[in-house]
Amino acid sequence: MRATDLVAKAARNTVRSKTRTTLTVLALFVGAFTLTLTTAVGAGVTDYVTKQVDSLGADDVFVVTRTAAATTDGPVAYDPETSSASTGTTAPALPGASGSDPLTEGDLDELAAFDGILSVDPIQVAAVDYVRYDGGSRYELTINPTSSITRSDLVAGEQLDSSAGAGQVMLPSDYVDALGFASAEEAVGSVVTLGITDVLGVQSTVDATIVGVSRESLLSSGAGANTALVADLVEVQSAGVDTGDPRYAIAVARFDADLSADQVSALKADIVDAGYGAQTIQDQLGVIKTVIDGIIGVLNAFAVVALLAAAFGIVNTLLMSVQERTREIGLMKAMGMRSGTVFALFSLEATVIGFLGSAIGAGVAILLGTALNGALAAGPLAALSGLSILLFEPGAILGIILLIMVIAFLAGTLPAARAARKNPIESLRYE
Repeated sequence: MRATDLVAKAARNTVRSKTRTTLTVLALFVGAFTLTLTTAVGAGVTDYVTKQVDSLGADDVFVVTRTAAATTDGPVAYDPETSSASTGTTAPALPGASGSDPLTEGDLDELAAFDGILSVDPIQVAAVDYVRYDGGSRYELTINPTSSITRSDLVAGEQLDSSAGAGQVMLPSDYVDALGFASAEEAVGSVVTLGITDVLGVQSTVDATIVGVSRESLLSSGAGANTALVADLVEVQSAGVDTGDPRYAIAVARFDADLSADQVSALKADIVDAGYGAQTIQDQLGVIKTVIDGIIGVLNAFAVVALLAAAFGIVNTLLMSVQERTREIGLMKAMGMRSGTVFALFSLEATVIGFLGSAIGAGVAILLGTALNGALAAGPLAALSGLSILLFEPGAILGIILLIMVIAFLAGTLPAARAARKNPIESLRYE
């Protein structure tokens, strides 16, 4: 019997017992449907996060803080020389760090001395009260401390210029309508007013030019400000009060982009050993991906349980089929069909059932997921432009279908082997 005839006969045999086959296909459908959706969620979120990291364009920098000394002996005694509260600088905590003290000029010099570090620049933090345009309504605004070293996902305009002498601001897209602009393109080039309160409690204003409008991002939030604008804001905020030696919440250490991954890891370890916290943008991506992978792994486990249950359904379906077709098997073998061909026929029947369940499950998941993507993009996820929560990759879909067909084939080997071992004479006598 030719291979094509064998496949055609196997396909016909699967529908001989429609009820049993349908129930088995439905069991596989559940597994394929769940596995397709969970895989798509993982691919969609990972793709979005990766694009966000790529848009930041800061793969050759460490974000550095001073790591606080660990203690298990109760509260730490106040020290005015190191307390971040006394200096007005509170370093944002990095994942894995319990807290941090401000960096001093000595810390910056120590970091710059590491082999492989090209430059170390402190990040100054300014607390803006509000933003307004052309005397209109005032809206609260937060300046992202690291915006001067990263790249934004632009809606309109261009990136911040750290070398510019005039103050520049990168406006979040949701401020466009609120400030009275007809479009993001119209906002670019306009001058906005930033309100800021100094250490004496006096509120002043600083003007800045909008050079670009950015989309919302998972890895960064708030408005962007170039180096010149941050310097102006910090100067106004200090009100000329001498606070002594400057202290910084965080610093950016730029390393040689030609370093290998192992060399970057070694350099990071040296910085950490010296008492600092250091993270690259990829480190932050790794934390997010670990959480995503954990969630997707749990969801996939449910899909695997469904597939295992379906595999037992295939075994049961084909064992009953072998029992019912005993005389037919005996007749086929009496007419010259070899045991190997009988084995292949029943194994193919299992594979066809696997294909039907996986293809239908994946197809329904794609249809439902596509509709869900549109609904979420227009509703709850409207602020995250560019995010497709369900990303159906052809390679992944094909892999799921093939995986389930392999599981079905393996499940069908037991009844197929039993059919192949049937004695033709005894089978023909079977009632």
